[in-house]
Amino acid sequence: MRPEPPGNNSNNSTAAGAPPLIVHVIHQLDVGGLENGLVNLINHMPPGRYRHAIVCMKNATNFRQRLSAPGVDVISLDKREGKDPCHYLRLYRLLRQLRPSLVHTRNLGCIEAQLLAAVAGVRLRVHGEHGRDINDLHGDNRKYRLLRKLMRPLIQHFIAVSFDLGQWLVQAIGAPPARVSHIGNGVDSVHFHPRLGPPAVIGPPGFLCHGAYVIGSVGRMAAVKDQLTLVRAFLLLLQQLEPRQRAQLRLMIVGDGPCRQPCLELLAQAGVQHQAWLPGARDDVAQLLRAMDVFVLPSLAEGSSNTILEAMATGLPVVATDVGGNAELVLAGWSGALVPPGSPELLAAALFDYYRAPELGARHGARGRRQVLAEHSLAAMAGAYLAVYDRLTGAEAPSPLSTYP
Repeated sequence: MRPEPPGNNSNNSTAAGAPPLIVHVIHQLDVGGLENGLVNLINHMPPGRYRHAIVCMKNATNFRQRLSAPGVDVISLDKREGKDPCHYLRLYRLLRQLRPSLVHTRNLGCIEAQLLAAVAGVRLRVHGEHGRDINDLHGDNRKYRLLRKLMRPLIQHFIAVSFDLGQWLVQAIGAPPARVSHIGNGVDSVHFHPRLGPPAVIGPPGFLCHGAYVIGSVGRMAAVKDQLTLVRAFLLLLQQLEPRQRAQLRLMIVGDGPCRQPCLELLAQAGVQHQAWLPGARDDVAQLLRAMDVFVLPSLAEGSSNTILEAMATGLPVVATDVGGNAELVLAGWSGALVPPGSPELLAAALFDYYRAPELGARHGARGRRQVLAEHSLAAMAGAYLAVYDRLTGAEAPSPLSTYP
């Protein structure tokens, strides 16, 4: 969507009687945890309190169709790959045109928009940290830290999706504790629910054979998600099983990205490609989760995983790597298991425990769903963001704001 002149744009924050406009700046509106969280937030914000526009540094895909809230502008700046200084000018002009009450940037790739927002006269600015990528797994890249520290004085409030990221913002970046809030992701526990009967027929013919045990994962297939370690663990587990058991084991990895082809090649080399299904990106994730028996997240780094929450809401036991905010969601020995990153042997051992004791998986899955219902509702997440926005904008009757001590 191309922006209209300020006089005609319905998102102009000076429009008489219009609610304040919040501009959310992201890299791209595509399949991903950050993007899913943003869409869930906007869809579940109380109507009439704020207006929203999403500005994509790059572009928006069909993922935008998941927006159900009315009147949300999605604007693409069409940033070219690599260096594209002109997109800064396009963003500055757009912010001058929209005149939002507040700009909310997310992750390192958009933090420079804080400077553009300040220069454009946007008084209120929020920045969210949702996780790290393969180039900075532990947040210790000196160049990236310096950039965050340079932007820090321009940011009125920080939001971290995990306690781990919140502590890092305070200790490594120097954000004042009173200006950092931890707001975990929420999940739609109605859409994501446990299996109510036999699993739906999915995958190629013969994939869901009688007695199949499905190990599953959902996520962007990028290096930081490390699905190759899951494939290696699957192959190790096959070696431990008897022939009859081996024939029932299945692997499902939902998602797309540069690591999908290497995973397919590794499975083909082992001659077990018929026992795996890697369908790419899908819109029926809830149904596919209900076909799984155990969920795996093998990431090298995480913020607060939406897919873990979706798996827990589905009643699945979760095996995740002990990185980032995973340990805040998966309670080892209670609702799942935690393993070190990059260790196919230990991952295979954890999966074997669930395979040989189905009642353990059912018990852990039920506990995980109860945890989601109590702590990770979409209403609670939206209310926490609303509290931040209300406090900054001075809206009447602001909700309580939880900050770091």
